Amino acid sequence: MTHADSGHGIGAWCWHERHAAPCRVVDREEIWGETAYRVWLPGKDAVVRARSRDLSPLDAVQPTVDQILHTAAAAKLLDALEDNLLLAPIQSSVVPLPHQLYALNRAMSRDRIRYLLADEVGLGKTIEAGLILRELKLRGMAKRILVVAPKGLVRQWQAEMRLHFGENFQFIEPAELSAFRQWRSDEENLWRLHDQVICSLDSVKPLEGRRGWSLEQLSTYNRERFEDLISASWDLVIIDEAHRMGGSTDQVARYKLGAALAEAAPYLLLLSATPHQGKTDQFHRLMQLLDRDSFPDESSVSSERVGPFVVRTEKRVAIDAEGKPLFKPRMTRLHPVAWQDRHASQQKLYEAVTEYVRHGYNQAMAAKQRHIGFLMILMQRLVTSSTAAIRATLEKRQALLDQPQLQSSLFETADVDEWAELDGQTQVDFAIQAKGWEMEKAEVDTLLDLARATEAQGTDAKAEALLELIYKLQQEENDPELKVLVFTEFVPTQAMLADFLESRGFSVATLNGSMDLEARTRAQQSFARDIRILISTDAGGEGLNLQFCHVIVNFDMPWNPMRVEQRIGRVDRIGQPHVVRAINFVLEDTVEHRVREVLETKLAIIAEEFGVDKAADVMDSVEAEPLFDELFVQGLQNPDAIESECDAVVSQLRSTIAESKKSSELLSDEHQLDADDARKWRDHPAQFWLERAITTGLPARGGDAVKEADVWRVRWVDGSESAKVCFDARTAEERPDVEWVTLEDPRARAVISDLPRCVSGQPLPAVRIAGLPEGVRGVWSLWEISLSADDFSRRRFLSVFVSDEGRTFLPTAKRIWDLLLTERVESVGAVTAADANGCFDRSKNAALAQGERIFADLVAEHGARIQEERERAKYAYDVRHQAIGRVGLQTVRDYRRKRLRADHDTRMAQLDAAEAYTPDLNAVLLLRVGGPGPAAS
Repeated sequence: MTHADSGHGIGAWCWHERHAAPCRVVDREEIWGETAYRVWLPGKDAVVRARSRDLSPLDAVQPTVDQILHTAAAAKLLDALEDNLLLAPIQSSVVPLPHQLYALNRAMSRDRIRYLLADEVGLGKTIEAGLILRELKLRGMAKRILVVAPKGLVRQWQAEMRLHFGENFQFIEPAELSAFRQWRSDEENLWRLHDQVICSLDSVKPLEGRRGWSLEQLSTYNRERFEDLISASWDLVIIDEAHRMGGSTDQVARYKLGAALAEAAPYLLLLSATPHQGKTDQFHRLMQLLDRDSFPDESSVSSERVGPFVVRTEKRVAIDAEGKPLFKPRMTRLHPVAWQDRHASQQKLYEAVTEYVRHGYNQAMAAKQRHIGFLMILMQRLVTSSTAAIRATLEKRQALLDQPQLQSSLFETADVDEWAELDGQTQVDFAIQAKGWEMEKAEVDTLLDLARATEAQGTDAKAEALLELIYKLQQEENDPELKVLVFTEFVPTQAMLADFLESRGFSVATLNGSMDLEARTRAQQSFARDIRILISTDAGGEGLNLQFCHVIVNFDMPWNPMRVEQRIGRVDRIGQPHVVRAINFVLEDTVEHRVREVLETKLAIIAEEFGVDKAADVMDSVEAEPLFDELFVQGLQNPDAIESECDAVVSQLRSTIAESKKSSELLSDEHQLDADDARKWRDHPAQFWLERAITTGLPARGGDAVKEADVWRVRWVDGSESAKVCFDARTAEERPDVEWVTLEDPRARAVISDLPRCVSGQPLPAVRIAGLPEGVRGVWSLWEISLSADDFSRRRFLSVFVSDEGRTFLPTAKRIWDLLLTERVESVGAVTAADANGCFDRSKNAALAQGERIFADLVAEHGARIQEERERAKYAYDVRHQAIGRVGLQTVRDYRRKRLRADHDTRMAQLDAAEAYTPDLNAVLLLRVGGPGPAAS
């Protein structure tokens, strides 16, 4: 190649060898016998220095076929992204359902990704959050991600993110924080060690004080758990069960945590099926986490203002990819277990414990000892669970009553919400440590003797009933290998049942809260394969997805019906092919049986009146828990009043549900779900555009890609090598040994983003494209149309075809672009330099004419975004200005108003500046199509 040592004049176009791009000379200077240039590179919009030998004549270079294919594919991908192409459904192993795709679409339709995902229970909000997380990562918008979830859901998050999205989250436990501090310096922040972290909600909330702690201890605790977490530079924060962040006031620790996390990341997802719960103040605080400006006070909580931040689908409208309803009906029935003569001892034990509970509860209420009340409620639930459960607990209670360090204040500082969220077994482990009353030890000794004698006499009445039921169900379903999920609240009941069933030839797996993620996964997998019976506690069952099983037995019944509902939800899930059968055991001739019968009849009427899901939402709230506790306790105290007590509870629930239904209209998100849309993603061509853009783009950038069978061997621009690479989800799923490259990979993103520039006078390659009719002859070009403004820049790509007769054809231009992405392309020469200028000018004129509408759309979009920002700022200013008017002191009012005005003026000035924009039109590719024939005159 001949270098133009004689020099290039100012304003002349030439080729920059090192940047492999056209450039324009803006300055030229002779110094000590050398010529120094300053040139403008349009592709980078930068002026750089150049030596004479860096510059060549423009007509000396033309793109290769590989470079043509790279540009066509990369521009197609970038244009689709600007048009809101969703990458996550293409580049994840999960194929989203229509409502999940809708959630992803909604979330990515705005730049400010701060949403409340409020789908009804069971619709897969975790999957929706995972899709949004993947989308942000694939677009290079998020790297550091924090998930905050209730303790019982942490394992589920870890498992689902790993299973569906290949995303690994590091669970950081509170105990690790102080240990970490001992071997790393004080300045280091543990939360920064991992890019993807999950932690439990109550382990990181700030503490105001703790009995016996010094200020220094408190300060260290809050720094490690709260302050370091907030300052760890997150891109995306996801908060599950986010309604718990609302708090009863803005001083509650959970709300302080939520408020700090909301400010700690640009992107925020709040997940809750029940975000309102009938309390506007709490819901207002929740919405403030998403956008403080849009919700400055409670009166701002209206459906118009809430709508843009909420994504919600109701179960009744959810469909699968075939357009059919997502959920099948289910069969639930109460299964009373009768006492036989051989169970006389067990019945006697039940009556003795019930008497102990009545007496103990009355003692507790009289002495205002909440902790004893809790313990008595648990004792009653234990005796209805199994003899093993009450015996094991009485043994622990007996041992502890001899010890002086029992705490009567165990629950005095406990959060009622936190207590209600614990599973039964954990509640027992806490409650048996409570200080007893004067004669309790003698009562416990008597009961324990009776429990041991009962166990020695024979099997449990409900255990025998379970065995009979399993045999009966096998016959009914004609399935000798029928799988059954059995739930119990308590670990001793679980152990008793496992022994009982195994001794009768059944294969059994168990799950409980003490098991780690690996052990839980193994238990689930063995149940999926060849184990017949899975016995789980409530804590063990959290986060389970067991669609391959459709029979569930609630061996004991938590008093809140929603706890039972949550258990059934483990099998009644998306993907369940059968009608779910739920059988709820209850001992006959007991208070629990009578309360349950009356309650279920009355709750069925409410469900009919308001809809099952609306009733379930309210009963699932923490506030409902004490209602049911009180109902069963009153039933024990006064069995004759069960009917009226049930009426009172149901009446209270009815008014709460009515209030909740009214408030849920705030969340209404009317939308159509598209089954066709959901089906198209699996084989979307974007993954093949990515493959073509990278494999053809690497050689010109110092890399290489060679196809070996069905995978690629790749040498990247940075020198790193990948021995086996694929670009599509299907191959990745079938070949776990192959590296799956997506746009999340910065090496891939760099190749895609590097688009060339074409200028007038550049040689025009002539090509022949397979599949294009011979009669199509002319110049095809690809143009980047951009709108540049402060923080609001946008671009789109336009293909143009000008025939040899000088006519422009839009459909032909699109067809050629599609063929460049899929068909064989052959170089057949070039257009002469003299003709290239004319081709460029005619193509540019066509692009100016056809691109005007595209640019007008960009302008309209830009104007709408600026206007939306102005309205938010104005609304927030007006409300805050009024609030300042309620401040008592004139001097304080004046000072605050002055500061508010200054902040508002600054924001408005920024938006004024952003209103100014610059249009731009750049050619990225020009081709002569149909051979090197004549240029159009």
